[in-house]
Amino acid sequence: MNNSHFFAAFFIFLAQTSLLFAQEGQESLSNDQNTYLISAGNKNLQLQFHSPDVFRVKTFWGEQPEEQYSYMLKQQAFDLLPVKSTKDEGTFIFETGRLTVKVDQYSLNLMVYDSQGNLLSGEEVSDADGGAYQDTDAVGAIKTLQPDEHFFGFGERMDFLDRRGKEVDLNVGRGLGRPHIIGAYNVMEANYAPVPFFMSTKGYGIFFHNSYATHWDLGSESNEHLSFEAEGGELDYFFMYGPDFPKLLYHYTGLTGRSPLLPRFAHGLHVGTYSGGTWGHEEMTSTHYVVGLARKYREKGIPFDVLHLDSTWRMFGENGGSGATTFEWRETFKDPASMFDSLYAMDINMVGLHLRPRFDNGKQLDLLNQARAKGYVYPEEDNPGEFVNFFDEEAVDWWWDNGVMRIAEIGAMFLKTDEGSAFGRKANESDKTGPRTEEARRLHNVFPVAYAKAPYEKFKEYNGMRGMNHTREGYAGIQRYPFIWAGDWPSEWQYYGPVIKAGINVGLSGVGYWSHNMGGFEHDADPELFARWVQFGMFSPVAHVFGMDHPGYKEPWNYGDKAEEIFTQYDKLRYRLIPYIYTTAFQQYQSGTPIMRALVLEHQEDYNTYTVDDQYYFGDQMIVCPVLTKEAQTRTVYLPEGTWYDYWDGTKYEGKQYYNIVTPLEELPIFVKEGAIIPMQDEVAYDNKEAYGTITLDIFPGASSRYRLFEDDGVSEKYMDGHYAETLFQATSEGDGLEVRVGKSEGAYDPGARSYVLKIHTETEPTEVMLNGEDLAQLDAAAIKEGNAGWAYDAEAKVLWAGGEKNADEEIWFDIK
Repeated sequence: MNNSHFFAAFFIFLAQTSLLFAQEGQESLSNDQNTYLISAGNKNLQLQFHSPDVFRVKTFWGEQPEEQYSYMLKQQAFDLLPVKSTKDEGTFIFETGRLTVKVDQYSLNLMVYDSQGNLLSGEEVSDADGGAYQDTDAVGAIKTLQPDEHFFGFGERMDFLDRRGKEVDLNVGRGLGRPHIIGAYNVMEANYAPVPFFMSTKGYGIFFHNSYATHWDLGSESNEHLSFEAEGGELDYFFMYGPDFPKLLYHYTGLTGRSPLLPRFAHGLHVGTYSGGTWGHEEMTSTHYVVGLARKYREKGIPFDVLHLDSTWRMFGENGGSGATTFEWRETFKDPASMFDSLYAMDINMVGLHLRPRFDNGKQLDLLNQARAKGYVYPEEDNPGEFVNFFDEEAVDWWWDNGVMRIAEIGAMFLKTDEGSAFGRKANESDKTGPRTEEARRLHNVFPVAYAKAPYEKFKEYNGMRGMNHTREGYAGIQRYPFIWAGDWPSEWQYYGPVIKAGINVGLSGVGYWSHNMGGFEHDADPELFARWVQFGMFSPVAHVFGMDHPGYKEPWNYGDKAEEIFTQYDKLRYRLIPYIYTTAFQQYQSGTPIMRALVLEHQEDYNTYTVDDQYYFGDQMIVCPVLTKEAQTRTVYLPEGTWYDYWDGTKYEGKQYYNIVTPLEELPIFVKEGAIIPMQDEVAYDNKEAYGTITLDIFPGASSRYRLFEDDGVSEKYMDGHYAETLFQATSEGDGLEVRVGKSEGAYDPGARSYVLKIHTETEPTEVMLNGEDLAQLDAAAIKEGNAGWAYDAEAKVLWAGGEKNADEEIWFDIK
């Protein structure tokens, strides 16, 4: 076969320049031109190299590839990388220094190798026609499946972690059908926030940049190949090389965006309320209930910072009922402006309201009629439409000015954007499907992204501070408008474990800020289930308590004294851990590594971690192991490689082993790795937006360890321009001694002077403790915890306490012998 039968060529595009070579010896490449097109018959393969580790593949059957605005990508164009290209016996070869990509000039099949020549992914499969394909119903690709290859990702899935040998369909929405216990509560179908991205244990990842519904087969049909396809659009995907999972997440979030920091106070507790009356009890709602709820939290000393009012704050409309938004207050809310004033007077940092994406007409306002007349709703086949056209900036502006501003100007500071899946699909609360055109099918999955983007950006500008949006549905890129919650799962033990899987999986898919309804959402909660779920909730990326069970509403005092005690205990612990959580969130912003991390993310080579779907890293120092069984006295945990300590009693465990541990109700099993340095603040009732006071360093000594504390003003976006400080903590063991250094606070932000308290877990009482070379006096441990310089040893707890003060621009060090 020769070039007279198959026309094979590269087109190299940059701006208006085009170079063509169609046969060997005529290749002409320049260093600044780097889009490559190879054609064989009517099939075209376009390659773009974004970095030595990332390239984009488009296959199309026509003259030009589609050019569609992408709601998935953080930007519409990226810098591209010149690569070395050659041709050898019918194969085009591209070399980046990290990858070698080979393309057969006749079939256009790809083979991708690492720099050592190891095959990462290929399309020459033995049991099928490999490579790209298109038919009347789908566009997709078939690729090699290697014998020891496993797959992780795919978004907020509640069914499995390792997807080797399984199929998965990705299309935004939950299960359908009634009764709910069979339909909408089907954890196998739950798909609130799918992400068309996976990571392979062979060291590569694929992000299918297509917004249509997709189907993936990871070895269910064959042990020889995998496949993925979409119901429309083009075969357009990004291939990326790690080889480790954190690097793959870094690449993926480099394309789709990383989570910006939420305000620091948003890392505290979020409380939701139906204002005294859920659906069917709307007449019981009132502003007094909301204010009384907040006051009760404050009086009981249960810290919280964020409050949202769910759907019954608003008047249900004439057309869409509870599934649409009138922006009219229910008549039982007598003076909502005063309600907001009262809430903010109690030092609640942010109050928001729930809504849905469809306009409706109320008793006083006819926003649906107005929006239809102006063309600001998305048209449907048989009517002018109801969904706000969030793809149209003019429509978004009108929605904000005429709808959202009615609540923002009296105190609302964010939205809970619900029911984004109903655009182009049957809604949960009705048989309404919204638009069903071909274009709506293409936009269905990205509608929740555009929906979350609008209030996130509008409130950010209006509030003059960081944005925050609380949303249920998402797709690739939703992490740019945090945060996601897991949806409306019943208060039953059978759903507790799947919710944990959802959080682990969505973190493996680039979405780090994630939450759930502690204790479940619907149905009365078993007090024990509530307590166990709360323990997990307080060690989730976003801590959120809310339910519709009337009259319990997941308010902690409604589930018995023990449940309230546990709720308060773990809420206070979370607030003490905010320096650690907030620093982890900054790591997430920098790298895409989530706050809640699957064990496999850190231990990719450990096959034992592939199926651990009920434990997770919380940051990089802790492993959290929720208890999922009613009346459980023990649970089995897997501790990966290394040495680990029980967070509560200091028991030492060697890793890469399974253990059966005792699980009293008041204890969430937590393990801390050797060398951990965990920064904690003093107990607080809410975030006062000031620099931390005394910082306690909870230290589990190892040979040598480091931790870098992040601090900034907590509310602005100045951190994006480098206006923050980092303080390095170092602990080094030498012989029988230990040195702990607290470095200078480096950066543009000044955290001021403060005391540092060391809490060192050690079985040996020291004979001497020095600060900056001077002996410290022995004091009572309580005095040291209050910030006084000195040291004390608690022989029963096996903890050494030591303290000293420093200015931001000083370094101090403790010597313990």
